[in-house]
Amino acid sequence: MSESETVVAGAEADAALGYEQARDELIDVVRKLEAGGVGLEESLALWERGEELAGVCRRWLEGARARLDAALADSDQEE
Repeated sequence: MSESETVVAGAEADAALGYEQARDELIDVVRKLEAGGVGLEESLALWERGEELAGVCRRWLEGARARLDAALADSDQEE
């Protein structure tokens, strides 16, 4: 599998993650980074994974906000 195929596969897997799954994995990544004791390469890999997971969480929260805003707008129109 080429590097670009790996990135695409990873993005698809991340898209399938639920908010809670991504949040829990992000917490684990942060704990590992804060604990230290890992080499530079592993630290960079953890940081990159953390950024990916933060993006997944952000997209979930933005989607939830959009749904809430839409529901509130519908409620206002019905009144």
